[in-house]
Parts: sequence; C-alpha cells; structure tokens
Amino acid sequence: MRITTAGESHGKGLFCIIEGLPSQLFVDCEKINAALARRQSGYGRGARQKIESDRVEILSGVRNRYTLGSPVTLAVFNRDYSNWEAYMAAEGCDTAARRLTKVRPGHADLAGLLKYGGDDARNILERASARETAVRVAAGSVCRGLLEELGVEIAGYVKAVAGVEDAAQYSFEQIRNGRLSELGMLDTDLQRAAMKKIDFCKETGDTCGGTVELRVKGLKSGFGSCMTYREKLDARLCAALLSVQAIKGAEVGIGFDTAALFGSEVHDEIYKEGGVYRRKTNRAGGIEGGMSNGEEIILRAAMKPIPTLMKGLGTIDYVTGEEARAAAERSDVCAIAACEVILESALACALCEVVLERLGGDNMTEVKERYGRLP
Repeated sequence: MRITTAGESHGKGLFCIIEGLPSQLFVDCEKINAALARRQSGYGRGARQKIESDRVEILSGVRNRYTLGSPVTLAVFNRDYSNWEAYMAAEGCDTAARRLTKVRPGHADLAGLLKYGGDDARNILERASARETAVRVAAGSVCRGLLEELGVEIAGYVKAVAGVEDAAQYSFEQIRNGRLSELGMLDTDLQRAAMKKIDFCKETGDTCGGTVELRVKGLKSGFGSCMTYREKLDARLCAALLSVQAIKGAEVGIGFDTAALFGSEVHDEIYKEGGVYRRKTNRAGGIEGGMSNGEEIILRAAMKPIPTLMKGLGTIDYVTGEEARAAAERSDVCAIAACEVILESALACALCEVVLERLGGDNMTEVKERYGRLP
C-alpha cells in the first residue's frame, strides 16, 4: 500500500491517493467526516477553523461505499480558496499581493527558499502548512477501517500541555472512553490547568505544545522485522509520527526513561498462559527487536509550540537582508487536541501498510482469513 498527498493550504483543496487497498473494504464517509471535525476542534484553535468545515469527497476507487481494489482518491476542498483564488490560482494570479519575505523562525520558510529558490516564502509555506493533515486524517480513517475489521484498534489522548502533565497510567478502555472534549485529556483538573496555560499564551501573543500518547490494541505478534532496518516496526511507526508537522520527538514504551534504569527494571519477563506467550509488564511498548510482540503498542509524541506567534519573532527579510519581525499568518495558540487525531491517523496509515505487506490479499475476505490464521 502507498499513500501520497497533494495540495496547498490556500489552494483549491487537499488530495490523497491510496494505492494497494484490497477490494470490498467498507468506507464510512460519516466516520471520516467525524474525524475531520475532531481535527478542527480543541481549545486554543484559531480563526481558520471557523472558515473551513471539512468534509471528504471520494473521487475514485469506491463504489457503493466499498473499495474496488483500484487507487482510492480522497479530496478535502478548501472553502477559503474563494478568498485566495486571486493570489493562488494555478491558471494565473497576483503573486506579489501576498508575498512573504520576512521568514518565520521555526517554519520551513528560510530552508525552503534556500532549497527551492525564489524570493517568496508563500511557495514553501503553502505546502509545509499543517493544513495538509486534513487529507491525512481522511486517509487514516480509511486505513483505520481496515484495521478494525481485523480487530486492531487505535486510541490516544493528550498527556501533557505546556508543562501540565498527567502522570497517571490508563487502560486502553479508559483512553478510548474517557477523553475530554476541550483538549482530549483524561483528568478534568489537569485539563482545566492546561486551559489556563493556553489562555495565558493567547493574552501574551505566545503559543504552546504538548505530548500525545497513542495505543494500539489487538495487533498480533510478528509485524515488522528484525532482518532489515527498513522493516523495523518501531522505526516505521515513529517515522510516521515524526512526519506530522510540529512533532519533534517520538518514543516507544517507556522510551527515554530506559536510559536511566537497570536492565532488570526495563525488560519484560515472559510467561505462557493458555498456550500464548505473554509479558508480565509492557515497558517495551509492544515492540521487541523491531517486531510486534502481541502486547499493546504504546507510543508517545512531543509537539513543539506552533512557531507562528502573534507578537512575532525576530528574523531577517529574505529580499532586503534587513532585520524584521516575522509575519503573523493566521494561526492557533495551541493545536494539541487536533494533533492527537492527526497522530492517530498517521499511525493508522503506517500500521495498515505494515499489515498489508505481511498479509497480502486482493480482497478483504483474503486479508481477514490470513490474519485469522496467525498465532
């Protein structure tokens, strides 16, 4: 399976082609649209979310709500394009009117201009924008549907915001059923404290990030490989998380904490129950030697503060070379709640690729039968 996205933040829309999906997979547009709505929600979001009301359109590969086995094309059209057509139209437009030369720290602006040329950072930022994740959420919902038919579930929650961290341990069911609406945290008091931090950032023209924890339940052992580094499951899943805009760190299981502990405090002892191998603990986060071991997969990702600050940061004007204040494009104060559903989607896409590589199958009947035969 292969997923490719295209589109610009203020262009006509965001588009995605998914190649290699088996036929007879049910595609639920309402679930996709619900995930898109979650992506636009959350305390601390900006004005763009009031303009857009994202909904998916399926352009190919699906008939009567079932995949055909051909490439699936998904589209999320930008309602805001009507306000930007004069500056973004591929057929001809006024590029000078919305040119951005005061390159913004923390963004792709400067590195992109140096790499791709030109003198307008808008040619870079339009594609680098996290707006691209709208269509990745749509793709992730399709992939999630395939995984769920195999009994594989994904759940996540916001573990920390601006230094307000939830240190409690939760079960998969608590995460799936207990996520609070405003920020996606699980503890009401901690979420209230985090919202105060976001309010402070809004008042002072600043931004903040946070940490998301993700779980995968029901994946059998043996997905991934220890034979080649490209096939290591932990590497592939962490790469998927790090591909999401603003993510600067990813870890598996107890992650970086392993560096400060003794081996006896890190490795999960094995026992056998009902003919099935199990671990007494799950510090490895469900992955050993680059392969799933049948336990829950546990991942965490760290999101940096959004780099577009309303008060602006010091920078250089790329054209004049003079010192300047970075431009304040329309932005969020905190997008951690949106990031959580985006990360779930990125994880679903990567996991679906891994599963289909091992199982093969041209239709869902074959895929489910092959998964059912695995120990």
